Amino acid sequence: MSTLARARCVFGAHPSAMDTVLAVVVLVCMVAGSFVDPHGPESVSWGLRTPDALSLALMTAGAAALVFRRRQPMAVLVVTGCVSVVESITGDPRAPVVMSAVIALYTVAASTDRPTTWRVGLLTMTVLTGAAMLAGPLPWYAQENLAVFAWTGIGATAGDAVRSRRAFVQAIRDRAEKAERTREEEARRRVAEERLRIARDLHDVVAHHIALVNVQAGVASHVMDKRPDQAKEALAHVREASRSALDELRATVGLLRQSGDPEAPTEPAPGLARLDELVATFHHAGLRVEVARTDQGTELPAAVDLAAYRIIQEALTNVQKHAGRQAKAEVSVVRVGPDIEVTVLDDGTADGEVPDGTTEGGGHGLLGMRERVTAVRGTLTTGPRYGGGFRVHAILPVKSRADAAAQATEATGDPV
Repeated sequence: MSTLARARCVFGAHPSAMDTVLAVVVLVCMVAGSFVDPHGPESVSWGLRTPDALSLALMTAGAAALVFRRRQPMAVLVVTGCVSVVESITGDPRAPVVMSAVIALYTVAASTDRPTTWRVGLLTMTVLTGAAMLAGPLPWYAQENLAVFAWTGIGATAGDAVRSRRAFVQAIRDRAEKAERTREEEARRRVAEERLRIARDLHDVVAHHIALVNVQAGVASHVMDKRPDQAKEALAHVREASRSALDELRATVGLLRQSGDPEAPTEPAPGLARLDELVATFHHAGLRVEVARTDQGTELPAAVDLAAYRIIQEALTNVQKHAGRQAKAEVSVVRVGPDIEVTVLDDGTADGEVPDGTTEGGGHGLLGMRERVTAVRGTLTTGPRYGGGFRVHAILPVKSRADAAAQATEATGDPV
């Protein structure tokens, strides 16, 4: 850090000390200037003279007032202006007391707004210059009188320029801070969205298989002694469900590791073509499930196919977890016009739990279903059935946005 920078830091931390030093410097300059005599007997010449006592007192008063220029800038300007007027009227030759008024006017202009600077500056210039021209010992056109007008104008202009620069620098800092806050908020929003997506995916791929493992392990423990064959079969299902959970979890973690890689995952996403396999896993877990489909031959977009599969998977998992031991589920997949409707019903007893947001899992299952349906521009309705049980009903468009846009282009001949 340079010497000038260190000095600025010290004076910035102690503004009163800086004002005191400034007052001393101004006093020394005024006293030194008061010894110079610019007048000669025939033409302008420079010589030495001795200032009178009144001029020295006025210079001291004007310089002392500058010590308080930051705390009371207007009052300091009034004091320095008064001593300058007195010196302009009585001084012959005149001492440079007006220097203190110029410094005070600079301080007022640097600490107020532009309209105030205009009003105060014009008033100060008029009073000081008018007093020097009209009541001073020198002719009105003397250079000393014109110098008063010029120096007061320079003080007001310099103060206004410094204030404008400070405002400009502060505006740049504010914009930089706002831009930084905006970037941080955007980063936090993206992190929150990514966390929600990860939580939804983990819930979809893991919760289903873990629930099956739990049920099959309980069955195996119950029949281990009396029916070892059934226990062996249940343990086989546990092994199969755990293997599937590991595979899907590995695929999800792989996607997280390759979040910045444009390469697509190699494993195909599940769809309604694997519905029988999905229902079989619940059959093995002891849940009675009936399936009715009237969508044969319907080719669904990948996103819609995946959403339908995940909705059924999540709904049956909820039935398994909340509807009770004797519950029965009904799954229907029906093509209705341009949509495909997926419905999952159960006849859970009163002792079952409603899978709302207050139950175990924090309601991520229903939230995940709703987000998936919304993503493909479908609708989802869920709620208890009259007489017991729960109903999940989703309407999904058969055509994706891209297909609809392509058909609109072909029909109109214009790009959408």
